[in-house]
Amino acid sequence: MIERYCLPKMSKIWRDEFKFKAMLDIEILALEALTRNKCIPPAAVKRIKSKAKFNIKEIKKLEEKTQHDVVAFVCNVAQYIGPDAKYLHMGLTSSDILDTTLGVQLNAASDILIDDVNRLLKVLAMKAKNYKDMVCVGRTHGVHAEPMTFGLKFALWFDEMKRNLERLKLAKEEAAVGKISGAVGTFANIDPEVEAYVCKKLGLKAAKISTQVIQRDIYAVFMARLAIIGSSLEKFATEIRHLQRTEVLEAEEPFGKGQKGSSAMPHKRNPVICERICGLSRILRGNSLVAMENVALWHERDISHSSSERVIMPDSTILLDYMLNKFIEVIEGLTVHPENMLANLVKTKGLIFSQRLLLELMNKGLSRPEAYDLVQKVAMQAWKRSADFKELLLKESEILRYLDAKELDEIFDLDYYLRNIKKVFDRVGL
Repeated sequence: MIERYCLPKMSKIWRDEFKFKAMLDIEILALEALTRNKCIPPAAVKRIKSKAKFNIKEIKKLEEKTQHDVVAFVCNVAQYIGPDAKYLHMGLTSSDILDTTLGVQLNAASDILIDDVNRLLKVLAMKAKNYKDMVCVGRTHGVHAEPMTFGLKFALWFDEMKRNLERLKLAKEEAAVGKISGAVGTFANIDPEVEAYVCKKLGLKAAKISTQVIQRDIYAVFMARLAIIGSSLEKFATEIRHLQRTEVLEAEEPFGKGQKGSSAMPHKRNPVICERICGLSRILRGNSLVAMENVALWHERDISHSSSERVIMPDSTILLDYMLNKFIEVIEGLTVHPENMLANLVKTKGLIFSQRLLLELMNKGLSRPEAYDLVQKVAMQAWKRSADFKELLLKESEILRYLDAKELDEIFDLDYYLRNIKKVFDRVGL
């Protein structure tokens, strides 16, 4: 039975055809379980299985009258079954069908998202290795800090997406839950063995305890995990947006032939995909908040969660699927400008080597405050005059008391900053 729900296109999971097919399967599986308990004649179930079907248009028409989707569904199926329809939905309540169907949908949606993340991981790993030794400047607070490599950015994203993959696998496991426990979860009118049978056939876990519904904290966690993954994508996209700024221009998202960046300015190449990802991540976070609001229901249930879940569950899974695929496109087609990385690296004329100078002065016997003040004094002169940092140091008698020209050359050596890159890559599995 479970193979029917493996990796369909994301949008299909949330269409009526998929939903009603899952609902019908649940009804029939419940009947099969009831024959095992000798509650229903096996011949009747055989006849039901041969006749059972549904018509979406007819269900919608019935729902206009009943104002109840499951009642409309059951009535429509019963019309095709005939007299044996008296066994249909026996001992069940609407949420037995709806929540178990949701478990099937989230299970299938999770499989697609897991596949997306695995594909993104492969692309990030490839880029990390390609740019492992490409030197660029690292930035903190948006200000040049110290040398690093462009590959480290991708290695960092790779490691974060590995964590997101584990979060997604856990989300799938936690949300793949069904319940067939009746009106308030007491199994008064249905045996627990029916629930166990149905859930096993669908590849779901049976809820250990439920009211009329599966408890909504389960779905709040699921939605929060999707929102976290979206936030990671926003973080990555924001970095690319900064790197595409005209003043930086170290990397650009793909810009296709015939693409237009602006209706007014023909020269524009805007990071529109990355900006789109950032905007959509806000919807994921907003939807996760709605899922948290759904946790608190009155007594054994109310219906306040139902309307919002019919929006946020499809929207968030479809959105994240879209965002992951678009970001894969961005990374695969990323334009990289190493010449601009080099130009930016030397833009501060050596100031990015200030920490190593600080440490070497401390090695010569100065205290940290003494060394810091001495280096900062010269660094501020370099900022103010836009002068070469090392040239100023070579004219500073207080510096030359501790370091000669050869030692200063060693301090300004880029290789020093790259000596542990391989160890970092090894640690993240690259």
